[in-house]
Amino acid sequence: MVSVISRPPTSTRPAATSTGPLARIGLQTLAAVVAGYLAMGVTAGLGLWAAGAADLPGGFTTVLAAVVVMAVGGKVELSGDAGSLAGTQGELTAMPLTVTLVGALVTGFCFLLPLRHHAVASSRELLLRAASTVVLWLAALAGLCALARHDFPLTIGGGREQTGDLADLFGELLDAVNPTVGFRTDVGPTLFYGLLWILGVLVIALLVSRRAPLPPRLVRYQEAVRPAAHAMLLLLLAYVAIGLVIGLVVAVTKGHAPETLAVLLLGLPNVTWLALGVGIGGSWEGRAEGPFGLPMPQILDAVLRQGGGTRDTPDLSTVDLNSLAAQDARAWWLLPVAAVLVLAAAFVAAVRSPARTRLWQHALHLGVAFALTMLVAVPLTLVEARFGLSILGIGDLGSLGGEVLLRPHIWKTVGLALLWGLFFGFLGGLLATRVRRKGEIEDQ
Repeated sequence: MVSVISRPPTSTRPAATSTGPLARIGLQTLAAVVAGYLAMGVTAGLGLWAAGAADLPGGFTTVLAAVVVMAVGGKVELSGDAGSLAGTQGELTAMPLTVTLVGALVTGFCFLLPLRHHAVASSRELLLRAASTVVLWLAALAGLCALARHDFPLTIGGGREQTGDLADLFGELLDAVNPTVGFRTDVGPTLFYGLLWILGVLVIALLVSRRAPLPPRLVRYQEAVRPAAHAMLLLLLAYVAIGLVIGLVVAVTKGHAPETLAVLLLGLPNVTWLALGVGIGGSWEGRAEGPFGLPMPQILDAVLRQGGGTRDTPDLSTVDLNSLAAQDARAWWLLPVAAVLVLAAAFVAAVRSPARTRLWQHALHLGVAFALTMLVAVPLTLVEARFGLSILGIGDLGSLGGEVLLRPHIWKTVGLALLWGLFFGFLGGLLATRVRRKGEIEDQ
């Protein structure tokens, strides 16, 4: 008799380890990073195409990379080379906030999407997802920094007829040495501000989401934070939506459609969030000199070019309701529009808050949320752009130098936002007292 000894079957299937969840989280965060950069690239590319950047001599891809870098807070430096005959100075500090906003919305949405079916999320999982997203984001940003560099030939062009024989002579000298102007990415500051940007996006995404899970220790705070934070996001998006409608109407009815579309695709929140700040009484200061101008409404450019600032800054213009209305009386509409939209945001926040929330708590929550919102949004509207070409130490040629400066009065605007939030938060809570909160039981 032949005895058969049975042995447990062997399997080539690997043992279950923790690499499965880690790989899944890695792929999900990679998808969020790719989607965010792709959305910013498409938006910036369309905006640059509308602005005519597609005709740049071999530099469209590098300019596109530079715009995306600037959209996440990166620093791009201008440079030039004209041999020993001339010197160039350049500076550019600005954020194309349409690109920034699109990237933040897409990245935040994709980051939260895998968590949508979770009731709660462990601190370990959230930290792991955040850390992997940050690492991948900075790695991609470093690659863009390497790509965002280019030099363009500089010619006097039509400026010779405007600057006279002296400029014509210098133009011939410059043509002989083939001057160039270009841009480079300052990698260190760019990665630092890129780190702050992606961390801010992830934190804000968790704050404004109504359903994203939180660690058990933080769940008790969501009733006080999330309704007001979500309402502030809706307020900012409402301003962008109104600006988009107005911009499209202007593009269709007033002509200059490509230029208008370029502004919408690159700098729409730069205009609309400034309008929000001015509407609540905030102010900016700045100036515009030379042939360069802001890609913003003509009324703003006119205010910046008229001069007449304060005693401390006589060469700067003040941008506020009064100065804008002096150019166009329709600017006074910014005040009632701000009142209506802030009240609507306060009402939404109150309706989504628990019914037991008292009126003073509604006021406090919205006041703090609105102040913090403006503390984040207002500094992003800063614009500093300077370019100068000096010939043999003589100074800037008129048609080749210029400066644009738009600097917010941050703390004044933030303080006013706090007062507006307190008042309209109380009023919004009062209006919401007769509205039944879904899933809540009124205190008897």
